[in-house]
Amino acid sequence: MGGFFGAVSKRDCVLDVFFGVDYHSHLGTRRGGMAVYSEDSGFTKEIHNIENSPFRTKFEGSLQDMHGNSCIGCISDSDPQPLLFRSHLGEYAITTVGLINNSDALIDTFFKDGFLHFSSMSGGKINTTELTAALINQKQSLTEGIRHAQESIDGSMSILILTDHGIIAARDKLGRVPVLIGRSEDGHCVSFESFAYIKQGYHDVRDLGPGEIVLLTADKMEVLSPPRDEMKICAFLWAYYGYPNSSYEGVNVEIMRNRNGEIIAHHDMEDGLIDDIDYVAGVPDSGVPHAIGYANESRIPFARPFVKYTPTWPRSFIPSDQEVRNQVAKMKLLPVPELIQNKKLLFVDDSIVRGTQLRETVDLLYESGASEVHVRSACPPIMYGCKYLNFSASRSEMELIARRTAMELEGEEGLKHLDEYADRKTERGRALIDAICKELHLTSLGFQSFEGLIESIGIDPCKICTYCWTGKE
Repeated sequence: MGGFFGAVSKRDCVLDVFFGVDYHSHLGTRRGGMAVYSEDSGFTKEIHNIENSPFRTKFEGSLQDMHGNSCIGCISDSDPQPLLFRSHLGEYAITTVGLINNSDALIDTFFKDGFLHFSSMSGGKINTTELTAALINQKQSLTEGIRHAQESIDGSMSILILTDHGIIAARDKLGRVPVLIGRSEDGHCVSFESFAYIKQGYHDVRDLGPGEIVLLTADKMEVLSPPRDEMKICAFLWAYYGYPNSSYEGVNVEIMRNRNGEIIAHHDMEDGLIDDIDYVAGVPDSGVPHAIGYANESRIPFARPFVKYTPTWPRSFIPSDQEVRNQVAKMKLLPVPELIQNKKLLFVDDSIVRGTQLRETVDLLYESGASEVHVRSACPPIMYGCKYLNFSASRSEMELIARRTAMELEGEEGLKHLDEYADRKTERGRALIDAICKELHLTSLGFQSFEGLIESIGIDPCKICTYCWTGKE
Protein backbone atom coordinates (compact mmCIF):
# COMPACT_ATOMS: atom_id res chain seq x y z
CA MET A 1 0.00 0.00 0.00
CA GLY A 2 1.06 3.56 0.65
CA GLY A 3 -0.38 6.96 1.44
CA PHE A 4 0.18 10.60 0.62
CA PHE A 5 -0.45 14.10 1.93
CA GLY A 6 -0.12 17.53 0.34
CA ALA A 7 -0.81 21.13 1.29
CA VAL A 8 -0.79 24.53 -0.40
CA SER A 9 -1.08 27.58 1.78
CA LYS A 10 -0.60 31.30 2.28
CA ARG A 11 2.05 30.36 4.85
CA ASP A 12 4.88 27.86 5.10
CA CYS A 13 3.17 24.46 5.14
CA VAL A 14 6.10 22.03 5.34
CA LEU A 15 5.33 21.20 8.97
CA ASP A 16 1.72 20.39 8.06
CA VAL A 17 2.91 17.94 5.43
CA PHE A 18 5.52 16.43 7.77
CA PHE A 19 2.85 15.57 10.35
CA GLY A 20 0.32 14.68 7.67
CA VAL A 21 2.64 12.15 6.06
CA ASP A 22 3.66 10.74 9.44
CA TYR A 23 -0.01 10.00 10.12
CA HIS A 24 0.09 7.64 7.11
CA SER A 25 2.87 5.46 8.55
CA HIS A 26 0.45 2.55 9.07
CA LEU A 27 0.19 2.23 5.27
CA GLY A 28 3.81 1.52 4.38
CA THR A 29 7.23 0.63 5.71
CA ARG A 30 9.78 1.02 2.93
CA ARG A 31 10.23 4.64 1.80
CA GLY A 32 9.19 8.09 2.94
CA GLY A 33 9.59 11.28 0.94
CA MET A 34 8.74 14.97 0.76
CA ALA A 35 8.93 17.56 -2.03
CA VAL A 36 8.46 21.28 -1.49
CA TYR A 37 8.17 24.29 -3.78
CA SER A 38 9.36 27.77 -2.83
CA GLU A 39 9.37 30.84 -5.07
CA ASP A 40 12.85 31.62 -3.77
CA SER A 41 14.55 28.23 -4.19
CA GLY A 42 12.26 26.29 -6.53
CA PHE A 43 11.77 22.55 -5.97
CA THR A 44 13.48 20.54 -3.23
CA LYS A 45 12.93 16.88 -2.38
CA GLU A 46 14.18 14.27 0.07
CA ILE A 47 13.60 10.49 0.16
CA HIS A 48 14.62 8.20 3.02
CA ASN A 49 14.56 4.47 3.70
CA ILE A 50 12.17 3.88 6.63
CA GLU A 51 12.42 0.09 6.90
CA ASN A 52 14.31 0.23 10.18
CA SER A 53 13.46 3.73 11.41
CA PRO A 54 10.12 5.56 11.16
CA PHE A 55 9.36 8.49 8.91
CA ARG A 56 9.39 11.01 11.74
CA THR A 57 12.94 10.28 12.88
CA LYS A 58 14.29 10.33 9.33
CA PHE A 59 12.76 13.70 8.44
CA GLU A 60 12.91 15.69 11.68
CA GLY A 61 16.38 16.93 10.78
CA SER A 62 15.25 18.03 7.32
CA LEU A 63 12.58 20.45 8.48
CA GLN A 64 14.94 23.34 9.08
CA ASP A 65 16.12 23.16 5.45
CA MET A 66 12.74 22.70 3.73
CA HIS A 67 10.49 25.72 3.36
CA GLY A 68 7.67 26.61 1.00
CA ASN A 69 4.00 27.39 0.59
CA SER A 70 3.24 24.14 -1.24
CA CYS A 71 4.46 20.65 -0.42
CA ILE A 72 3.64 16.97 -0.96
CA GLY A 73 4.88 13.85 0.78
CA CYS A 74 4.32 10.14 0.91
CA ILE A 75 4.74 6.87 2.73
CA SER A 76 5.55 4.21 0.16
CA ASP A 77 5.53 0.44 0.52
CA SER A 78 7.19 0.09 -2.86
CA ASP A 79 9.32 2.58 -4.81
CA PRO A 80 11.23 5.71 -3.74
CA GLN A 81 9.18 8.88 -4.26
CA PRO A 82 8.25 11.75 -4.75
CA LEU A 83 10.21 12.25 -7.97
CA LEU A 84 11.11 15.50 -9.75
CA PHE A 85 10.71 15.92 -13.51
CA ARG A 86 11.32 18.65 -16.06
CA SER A 87 9.39 18.20 -19.29
CA HIS A 88 7.47 20.18 -21.91
CA LEU A 89 4.73 20.35 -19.27
CA GLY A 90 7.07 22.24 -16.93
CA GLU A 91 8.89 21.19 -13.77
CA TYR A 92 6.91 19.24 -11.20
CA ALA A 93 7.14 16.70 -8.38
CA ILE A 94 4.93 13.61 -8.38
CA THR A 95 3.93 10.91 -5.91
CA THR A 96 1.52 8.03 -6.46
CA VAL A 97 -0.44 5.28 -4.72
CA GLY A 98 -1.25 2.32 -6.92
CA LEU A 99 -0.10 -0.72 -8.81
CA ILE A 100 0.80 -1.22 -12.49
CA ASN A 101 0.38 -4.77 -13.76
CA ASN A 102 1.26 -4.04 -17.39
CA SER A 103 4.50 -2.13 -16.77
CA ASP A 104 6.57 -4.37 -19.07
CA ALA A 105 4.17 -3.85 -21.97
CA LEU A 106 4.08 -0.09 -21.38
CA ILE A 107 7.87 0.11 -21.25
CA ASP A 108 8.21 -1.92 -24.46
CA THR A 109 5.83 0.51 -26.16
CA PHE A 110 7.94 3.44 -25.00
CA PHE A 111 11.10 1.88 -26.41
CA LYS A 112 9.41 1.12 -29.74
CA ASP A 113 8.32 4.75 -29.94
CA GLY A 114 11.90 5.97 -29.47
CA PHE A 115 11.95 6.56 -25.72
CA LEU A 116 15.62 6.15 -24.78
CA HIS A 117 15.72 4.93 -21.19
CA PHE A 118 14.22 4.61 -17.72
CA SER A 119 16.15 4.60 -14.47
CA SER A 120 16.58 0.98 -13.40
CA MET A 121 16.24 -0.09 -9.78
CA SER A 122 17.33 -3.38 -8.18
CA GLY A 123 16.42 -6.38 -10.31
CA GLY A 124 15.85 -4.17 -13.34
CA LYS A 125 12.52 -2.93 -12.02
CA ILE A 126 11.26 0.46 -13.19
CA ASN A 127 9.95 2.91 -10.60
CA THR A 128 6.14 2.95 -10.81
CA THR A 129 5.99 6.70 -10.27
CA GLU A 130 8.56 7.33 -13.01
CA LEU A 131 6.55 5.22 -15.44
CA THR A 132 3.38 7.10 -14.50
CA ALA A 133 5.13 10.43 -15.13
CA ALA A 134 6.34 9.19 -18.53
CA LEU A 135 2.75 8.42 -19.49
CA ILE A 136 1.61 11.84 -18.30
CA ASN A 137 4.35 13.53 -20.31
CA GLN A 138 3.03 12.02 -23.54
CA LYS A 139 0.22 14.56 -23.61
CA GLN A 140 0.03 18.34 -23.92
CA SER A 141 -1.31 19.13 -20.44
CA LEU A 142 -1.03 17.57 -17.00
CA THR A 143 -4.77 16.97 -16.86
CA GLU A 144 -4.83 15.23 -20.22
CA GLY A 145 -1.69 13.32 -19.25
CA ILE A 146 -3.19 12.07 -15.98
CA ARG A 147 -6.29 10.81 -17.77
CA HIS A 148 -4.06 9.11 -20.35
CA ALA A 149 -1.95 7.45 -17.62
CA GLN A 150 -4.97 6.15 -15.76
CA GLU A 151 -6.52 4.74 -18.93
CA SER A 152 -3.23 3.09 -19.95
CA ILE A 153 -2.51 1.46 -16.61
CA ASP A 154 -3.82 -2.01 -15.82
CA GLY A 155 -4.20 -1.73 -12.06
CA SER A 156 -4.82 1.52 -10.22
CA MET A 157 -3.18 4.91 -9.83
CA SER A 158 -3.97 7.88 -7.58
CA ILE A 159 -1.66 10.84 -8.10
CA LEU A 160 -0.42 14.06 -6.47
CA ILE A 161 1.53 16.52 -8.62
CA LEU A 162 3.26 19.54 -7.10
CA THR A 163 3.69 22.43 -9.57
CA ASP A 164 4.82 26.04 -9.23
CA HIS A 165 1.18 27.16 -9.10
CA GLY A 166 -0.47 24.56 -6.84
CA ILE A 167 -1.14 20.86 -6.33
CA ILE A 168 -3.00 18.66 -8.79
CA ALA A 169 -4.75 15.73 -7.09
CA ALA A 170 -6.25 12.81 -8.99
CA ARG A 171 -8.12 9.82 -7.59
CA ASP A 172 -7.81 6.46 -9.34
CA LYS A 173 -10.34 6.06 -12.13
CA LEU A 174 -12.36 3.55 -10.07
CA GLY A 175 -11.66 5.15 -6.71
CA ARG A 176 -10.02 2.08 -5.20
CA VAL A 177 -8.38 4.22 -2.50
CA PRO A 178 -9.69 7.48 -1.00
CA VAL A 179 -8.45 10.97 -1.83
CA LEU A 180 -9.88 13.59 0.54
CA ILE A 181 -9.72 17.38 0.47
CA GLY A 182 -9.44 19.56 3.58
CA ARG A 183 -9.44 23.33 4.08
CA SER A 184 -8.18 25.81 6.67
CA GLU A 185 -8.21 29.60 6.79
CA ASP A 186 -4.78 29.56 5.11
CA GLY A 187 -5.24 27.04 2.32
CA HIS A 188 -6.09 23.51 1.16
CA CYS A 189 -4.73 20.04 1.77
CA VAL A 190 -5.18 16.61 0.18
CA SER A 191 -4.83 13.30 1.97
CA PHE A 192 -5.47 9.57 1.98
CA GLU A 193 -6.63 9.78 5.63
CA SER A 194 -8.91 12.58 6.85
CA PHE A 195 -7.68 12.52 10.46
CA ALA A 196 -4.22 13.47 9.17
CA TYR A 197 -5.50 16.98 8.49
CA ILE A 198 -8.33 17.29 11.02
CA LYS A 199 -5.74 16.98 13.82
CA GLN A 200 -3.99 20.00 12.29
CA GLY A 201 -6.94 22.37 12.18
CA TYR A 202 -8.26 21.66 8.68
CA HIS A 203 -11.88 20.72 8.15
CA ASP A 204 -13.43 18.33 5.63
CA VAL A 205 -14.35 19.63 2.21
CA ARG A 206 -15.19 16.36 0.45
CA ASP A 207 -13.91 13.13 -1.05
CA LEU A 208 -12.80 13.25 -4.65
CA GLY A 209 -14.93 11.06 -6.88
CA PRO A 210 -13.52 8.19 -8.96
CA GLY A 211 -11.18 9.57 -11.64
CA GLU A 212 -11.75 13.16 -10.52
CA ILE A 213 -8.86 15.60 -10.99
CA VAL A 214 -8.63 18.92 -9.12
CA LEU A 215 -6.20 21.81 -8.82
CA LEU A 216 -5.62 23.09 -5.29
CA THR A 217 -4.32 26.56 -4.52
CA ALA A 218 -4.37 28.44 -1.25
CA ASP A 219 -7.58 30.18 -2.25
CA LYS A 220 -9.63 27.63 -4.14
CA MET A 221 -10.20 24.11 -5.48
CA GLU A 222 -10.81 23.93 -9.23
CA VAL A 223 -12.20 20.79 -10.87
CA LEU A 224 -10.07 19.93 -13.91
CA SER A 225 -11.83 16.69 -14.78
CA PRO A 226 -15.18 15.58 -13.29
CA PRO A 227 -15.72 12.33 -11.39
CA ARG A 228 -16.91 9.15 -13.05
CA ASP A 229 -20.01 7.26 -12.02
CA GLU A 230 -18.47 3.82 -11.40
CA MET A 231 -16.57 3.19 -8.18
CA LYS A 232 -14.78 0.12 -6.77
CA ILE A 233 -13.32 1.17 -3.43
CA CYS A 234 -11.23 -1.48 -1.65
CA ALA A 235 -13.14 -3.32 1.09
CA PHE A 236 -9.92 -3.94 3.02
CA LEU A 237 -9.81 -0.25 3.89
CA TRP A 238 -12.43 -1.05 6.51
CA ALA A 239 -11.49 -4.62 7.33
CA TYR A 240 -7.75 -4.19 7.81
CA TYR A 241 -5.50 -1.32 6.75
CA GLY A 242 -7.62 1.76 7.41
CA TYR A 243 -6.97 3.53 10.70
CA PRO A 244 -9.73 3.21 13.35
CA ASN A 245 -10.83 6.86 13.27
CA SER A 246 -10.83 7.04 9.47
CA SER A 247 -14.04 7.25 7.47
CA TYR A 248 -14.38 6.32 3.81
CA GLU A 249 -17.48 7.13 1.79
CA GLY A 250 -19.09 8.16 5.07
CA VAL A 251 -18.43 4.84 6.89
CA ASN A 252 -16.14 4.87 9.93
CA VAL A 253 -13.58 2.05 10.20
CA GLU A 254 -14.01 1.32 13.92
CA ILE A 255 -17.80 1.23 13.68
CA MET A 256 -17.65 -1.07 10.65
CA ARG A 257 -15.32 -3.47 12.48
CA ASN A 258 -17.56 -3.54 15.56
CA ARG A 259 -20.57 -4.23 13.35
CA ASN A 260 -18.63 -6.91 11.48
CA GLY A 261 -17.83 -8.74 14.72
CA GLU A 262 -21.46 -8.51 15.81
CA ILE A 263 -22.57 -10.18 12.58
CA ILE A 264 -20.06 -13.03 13.00
CA ALA A 265 -21.21 -13.58 16.59
CA HIS A 266 -24.85 -13.56 15.54
CA HIS A 267 -24.17 -16.33 13.01
CA ASP A 268 -22.24 -18.37 15.60
CA MET A 269 -25.05 -18.01 18.12
CA GLU A 270 -27.62 -19.15 15.55
CA ASP A 271 -25.47 -22.21 14.82
CA GLY A 272 -24.80 -22.95 18.52
CA LEU A 273 -21.03 -22.70 18.11
CA ILE A 274 -19.94 -20.63 21.12
CA ASP A 275 -20.91 -22.66 24.18
CA ASP A 276 -18.51 -22.52 27.14
CA ILE A 277 -16.09 -19.95 25.64
CA ASP A 278 -14.26 -18.18 28.49
CA TYR A 279 -12.96 -15.11 26.65
CA VAL A 280 -13.24 -13.39 23.30
CA ALA A 281 -10.06 -11.65 22.13
CA GLY A 282 -8.77 -9.89 19.05
CA VAL A 283 -5.55 -10.60 17.22
CA PRO A 284 -3.92 -7.20 17.67
CA ASP A 285 -4.20 -4.65 16.44
CA SER A 286 -6.81 -4.60 13.68
CA GLY A 287 -8.62 -7.71 14.94
CA VAL A 288 -9.44 -6.06 18.28
CA PRO A 289 -12.45 -3.92 17.22
CA HIS A 290 -13.95 -6.89 15.35
CA ALA A 291 -13.56 -8.89 18.58
CA ILE A 292 -15.17 -6.13 20.67
CA GLY A 293 -18.21 -6.30 18.41
CA TYR A 294 -18.25 -10.09 18.74
CA ALA A 295 -18.00 -9.92 22.55
CA ASN A 296 -20.73 -7.28 22.84
CA GLU A 297 -23.13 -9.33 20.71
CA SER A 298 -22.35 -12.70 22.32
CA ARG A 299 -22.10 -11.36 25.90
CA ILE A 300 -18.87 -13.34 26.34
CA PRO A 301 -16.22 -11.35 28.28
CA PHE A 302 -13.59 -9.57 26.20
CA ALA A 303 -9.96 -10.04 27.29
CA ARG A 304 -6.38 -9.65 26.06
CA PRO A 305 -4.67 -13.02 26.61
CA PHE A 306 -1.57 -11.71 24.88
CA VAL A 307 -0.18 -8.32 23.97
CA LYS A 308 2.33 -7.12 21.42
CA TYR A 309 5.71 -5.73 22.38
CA THR A 310 6.13 -2.89 19.88
CA PRO A 311 8.83 -0.43 21.04
CA THR A 312 11.51 -2.01 18.84
CA TRP A 313 9.37 -3.74 16.18
CA PRO A 314 6.25 -1.62 15.65
CA ARG A 315 5.06 -3.71 12.70
CA SER A 316 5.72 -7.40 12.12
CA PHE A 317 6.07 -7.09 8.34
CA ILE A 318 8.89 -4.53 8.37
CA PRO A 319 11.67 -7.06 7.56
CA SER A 320 11.82 -7.94 3.86
CA ASP A 321 12.62 -11.61 4.54
CA GLN A 322 9.56 -13.77 5.28
CA GLU A 323 11.45 -15.98 7.75
CA VAL A 324 12.60 -12.93 9.68
CA ARG A 325 9.06 -11.50 9.65
CA ASN A 326 7.71 -14.74 11.10
CA GLN A 327 10.35 -14.78 13.85
CA VAL A 328 9.73 -11.13 14.70
CA ALA A 329 5.98 -11.76 14.86
CA LYS A 330 6.59 -14.64 17.28
CA MET A 331 8.97 -12.64 19.46
CA LYS A 332 6.51 -9.75 19.75
CA LEU A 333 3.70 -11.80 21.30
CA LEU A 334 3.74 -11.69 25.10
CA PRO A 335 1.22 -14.03 26.78
CA VAL A 336 -0.75 -13.24 29.91
CA PRO A 337 -0.78 -16.71 31.54
CA GLU A 338 -3.61 -15.93 33.95
CA LEU A 339 -5.93 -15.31 30.98
CA ILE A 340 -4.79 -18.36 29.03
CA GLN A 341 -4.19 -21.37 31.29
CA ASN A 342 -7.01 -23.88 31.09
CA LYS A 343 -9.15 -21.39 29.20
CA LYS A 344 -11.29 -21.80 26.10
CA LEU A 345 -10.42 -18.80 23.94
CA LEU A 346 -12.01 -17.38 20.81
CA PHE A 347 -9.88 -15.01 18.75
CA VAL A 348 -11.12 -12.77 15.95
CA ASP A 349 -8.55 -11.88 13.28
CA ASP A 350 -9.07 -9.24 10.60
CA SER A 351 -8.34 -11.79 7.85
CA ILE A 352 -6.41 -14.97 7.17
CA VAL A 353 -4.07 -14.55 4.22
CA ARG A 354 -1.19 -17.04 4.36
CA GLY A 355 -1.88 -18.35 7.85
CA THR A 356 1.76 -18.51 8.89
CA GLN A 357 1.66 -15.94 11.68
CA LEU A 358 -1.72 -17.15 12.91
CA ARG A 359 -0.35 -20.68 13.34
CA GLU A 360 2.55 -19.27 15.39
CA THR A 361 0.04 -17.39 17.56
CA VAL A 362 -2.12 -20.46 18.11
CA ASP A 363 0.90 -22.58 19.05
CA LEU A 364 1.97 -19.91 21.54
CA LEU A 365 -1.45 -20.04 23.18
CA TYR A 366 -1.35 -23.81 23.53
CA GLU A 367 2.20 -23.63 24.89
CA SER A 368 0.90 -21.12 27.44
CA GLY A 369 -1.77 -23.54 28.64
CA ALA A 370 -4.92 -22.81 26.60
CA SER A 371 -7.34 -25.74 26.53
CA GLU A 372 -9.09 -24.64 23.31
CA VAL A 373 -8.35 -22.03 20.65
CA HIS A 374 -11.18 -21.00 18.33
CA VAL A 375 -10.59 -18.48 15.52
CA ARG A 376 -12.97 -16.34 13.50
CA SER A 377 -11.87 -14.41 10.43
CA ALA A 378 -13.55 -11.04 9.89
CA CYS A 379 -13.27 -11.64 6.13
CA PRO A 380 -14.31 -14.47 3.81
CA PRO A 381 -11.54 -16.81 2.56
CA ILE A 382 -9.08 -14.92 0.34
CA MET A 383 -8.88 -16.77 -2.98
CA TYR A 384 -7.16 -14.23 -5.26
CA GLY A 385 -4.11 -12.03 -4.87
CA CYS A 386 -4.90 -8.32 -5.15
CA LYS A 387 -4.01 -6.91 -8.56
CA TYR A 388 -5.06 -3.33 -7.90
CA LEU A 389 -3.13 -2.45 -4.75
CA ASN A 390 -0.29 -4.06 -2.84
CA PHE A 391 -2.55 -5.70 -0.27
CA SER A 392 -2.40 -9.53 -0.33
CA ALA A 393 -0.09 -9.33 -3.35
CA SER A 394 1.80 -12.64 -3.47
CA ARG A 395 4.46 -14.18 -5.66
CA SER A 396 2.01 -17.02 -6.17
CA GLU A 397 -1.67 -17.29 -5.35
CA MET A 398 -0.83 -20.69 -3.88
CA GLU A 399 0.64 -18.76 -0.93
CA LEU A 400 -2.95 -17.93 0.01
CA ILE A 401 -3.98 -20.62 2.47
CA ALA A 402 -7.60 -20.88 1.29
CA ARG A 403 -6.68 -21.25 -2.40
CA ARG A 404 -3.85 -23.68 -1.64
CA THR A 405 -6.16 -25.78 0.53
CA ALA A 406 -8.74 -26.01 -2.25
CA MET A 407 -5.97 -27.20 -4.56
CA GLU A 408 -4.79 -29.78 -2.03
CA LEU A 409 -8.31 -31.12 -1.54
CA GLU A 410 -9.25 -31.55 -5.20
CA GLY A 411 -6.29 -30.61 -7.38
CA GLU A 412 -7.04 -28.53 -10.46
CA GLU A 413 -10.72 -29.41 -10.14
CA GLY A 414 -10.83 -27.53 -6.85
CA LEU A 415 -9.82 -24.29 -8.55
CA LYS A 416 -13.00 -24.51 -10.62
CA HIS A 417 -15.12 -24.35 -7.47
CA LEU A 418 -13.52 -21.58 -5.42
CA ASP A 419 -16.91 -19.91 -4.94
CA GLU A 420 -18.17 -23.06 -3.21
CA TYR A 421 -15.03 -23.35 -1.08
CA ALA A 422 -15.59 -19.76 0.07
CA ASP A 423 -19.14 -20.57 1.24
CA ARG A 424 -19.27 -22.17 4.70
CA LYS A 425 -22.73 -23.58 3.98
CA THR A 426 -21.56 -25.88 1.15
CA GLU A 427 -19.89 -29.27 1.45
CA ARG A 428 -16.72 -27.87 -0.12
CA GLY A 429 -16.82 -24.87 2.24
CA ARG A 430 -17.00 -27.15 5.27
CA ALA A 431 -14.15 -29.29 3.90
CA LEU A 432 -11.98 -26.17 3.49
CA ILE A 433 -12.66 -25.07 7.06
CA ASP A 434 -11.87 -28.55 8.43
CA ALA A 435 -8.59 -28.74 6.51
CA ILE A 436 -7.40 -25.28 7.59
CA CYS A 437 -8.43 -26.08 11.17
CA LYS A 438 -6.11 -29.08 11.17
CA GLU A 439 -3.26 -27.17 9.54
CA LEU A 440 -3.43 -24.28 12.00
CA HIS A 441 -4.13 -26.51 15.05
CA LEU A 442 -7.47 -24.86 15.81
CA THR A 443 -10.37 -26.16 17.85
CA SER A 444 -12.75 -24.47 15.43
CA LEU A 445 -12.62 -21.94 12.60
CA GLY A 446 -15.16 -19.65 11.04
CA PHE A 447 -15.07 -17.08 8.25
CA GLN A 448 -17.31 -14.07 7.87
CA SER A 449 -19.68 -14.59 4.98
CA PHE A 450 -19.40 -12.43 1.89
CA GLU A 451 -22.88 -11.09 2.57
CA GLY A 452 -21.98 -10.33 6.19
CA LEU A 453 -18.91 -8.35 5.17
CA ILE A 454 -20.90 -6.27 2.68
CA GLU A 455 -23.59 -5.67 5.30
CA SER A 456 -21.02 -4.48 7.83
CA ILE A 457 -19.62 -1.89 5.38
CA GLY A 458 -23.09 -0.70 4.55
CA ILE A 459 -22.67 1.00 1.18
CA ASP A 460 -23.87 -0.09 -2.26
CA PRO A 461 -22.05 -3.40 -2.95
CA CYS A 462 -21.60 -2.34 -6.58
CA LYS A 463 -19.24 0.36 -5.31
CA ILE A 464 -16.95 -2.02 -3.40
CA CYS A 465 -13.99 -3.97 -4.81
CA THR A 466 -14.17 -7.59 -3.62
CA TYR A 467 -11.81 -9.13 -6.17
CA CYS A 468 -9.64 -10.96 -3.61
CA TRP A 469 -12.65 -12.98 -2.50
CA THR A 470 -14.65 -13.39 -5.69
CA GLY A 471 -12.13 -12.94 -8.52
CA LYS A 472 -14.67 -10.67 -10.18
CA GLU A 473 -13.64 -7.20 -11.37
